[in-house]
Amino acid sequence: MKPLHFHFDFISPYGYFASLRVEDLAARHGRTVAWHPMLLGVAVLKVMGLKPLMDTPLKGDYVERDVLRHAREHGVPMKRQPRDAVMHPLACGRALAWVNRHCPDRAAAVTHALYGACWGEGQDLSTPASLEPVVGAEVAQAAASEEAALLLRAEIDASIAAGIFGSPTLVIDGEPFWGVDKLEQAERWLARGGW
Repeated sequence: MKPLHFHFDFISPYGYFASLRVEDLAARHGRTVAWHPMLLGVAVLKVMGLKPLMDTPLKGDYVERDVLRHAREHGVPMKRQPRDAVMHPLACGRALAWVNRHCPDRAAAVTHALYGACWGEGQDLSTPASLEPVVGAEVAQAAASEEAALLLRAEIDASIAAGIFGSPTLVIDGEPFWGVDKLEQAERWLARGGW
């Protein structure tokens, strides 16, 4: 069975929420998860030419309420708030891209550790050095490398080529499902074999 491809940006609270559920969804259908970092700053701002969600009139206020409501409903720890200064996600994205290449069996654990520290604990993980207490020295040092930068660029280019524009996006055998609210539909898709 092919893995479910999970595309996300570490600055996305919706990606955080979905990351906590996607492995269980995959396991219920005999699948695994492939973790793909992407950058909303590239997909949304540069490619699509749109404003960030929180800077969009009317929508930003709604998103703030929606994120906090979702966290309360599902009991998800969340010290970082939607209106907090946006953390620069390059270090986290580069760390995961490097892990995907060199130790892919650690990708889930690294993703959960970074998301938990960022959103759950409210830590600023915008530099490679800030990652060390979360994912260890090897991964933190690798995040500062030119190789990690190139690996993340390749992940971003691949996601854009695949039509990925938002976080989270779950791709099942080529079929994309965008948003944490699409996980239930993705579950039905897997159960039925599509429609």
